[in-house]
Formats: sequence, C-alpha cells, structure tokens
Amino acid sequence: MASGKPCFVLSAAQILSRIDELSDVLEQCVNDGASISFMLPFNREKSEPFWMKVAQSVSRGERIVLGMQNAQGVLVGTVQLIIDQPENQPHRADVAKLLVHPSARRGGLARELMNELESCARQQGKTLLVLDTATGSGAELFYHNCGWKKVGVIPDYAQMPDGTLTGTTLFYKTL
Repeated sequence: MASGKPCFVLSAAQILSRIDELSDVLEQCVNDGASISFMLPFNREKSEPFWMKVAQSVSRGERIVLGMQNAQGVLVGTVQLIIDQPENQPHRADVAKLLVHPSARRGGLARELMNELESCARQQGKTLLVLDTATGSGAELFYHNCGWKKVGVIPDYAQMPDGTLTGTTLFYKTL
C-alpha cells in the first residue's frame, strides 16, 4: 500500500470538515493542468462550493467519495463513484474526479483508489463502470493499464484549464 493507510469512504460531514484538504487537492490538480471540468484561474472560491455540492450529493445517497491520506493524516487523494443512475441503468455507475495531489503522485495511490472504488461498486451491485478523460493525458494511459476498455474519442469535447480544446476518451470496465 503506497500511503500506509487504506482508502476510506468520506461521509458528507467528513467532506465538510475536511473541505480545506479536499480543496487543496482539487486546486493543485487543476492548477497542474488536470482537465476535470474547471478553468483557470482556479482557487478556493471555486473549490469550496464544488465540495459543498459533493457533500450534498453524498448526503442524498447519489455518490460515494473515497479518500486517501498521507502518513501525516492529510488527504492527498480522492475519487467519486456516482451511483444514482436512471431507472433503466441500475447496474452501472460513473467514475468521476480521480484526484491525487501532485506531491503524492507516482506512489500507487491512484491505483489503490480505483481498486477500492471497484470494490465499492461491487458492494453496490454495480457491474459496469464508465468514465471519460482527456485524450492524450497521463490518465488515459493509467486507465488503460488498469484494465479499462477504450470505447472511443470525441474530438474537441472540452477545454483544458488554460482554454485549449481537448478530445475526450471514453472508457468502461465490466466488474
């Protein structure tokens, strides 16, 4: 285990009580160029409202948020499993916002988070997971190496934080 501490589920209350740590991870990732729905400049004014909405979604049972800490007990990684799906899709879930603080990368945290996310999905009765990521990013290679199947690419789907257009690669994984 890369961090020495296992992944854990964050309740809505824990998200709110650790919003500074979660905001720091999100801000560092966006400011490091991660294409995760946000534009530059990115700061606390944008990150805290995002986490407040996530906490509300968790409290409604729409999503599960996993976290990982470093040896000092500070959150350095997180990922979300969106389990609230349409009535005809109860078997699937969306994966969102896999974030690892730049200072904690290359230690296996992302893989641990994804392994735990898959375990959580199975516990929720999910058999199919889907996600998308910026085409050509390190994340695209990461998901491929984790056994995810590439469905295809949508060109010029989104903007990178700096405003340049990027394609989006769609992936799925059968559990």
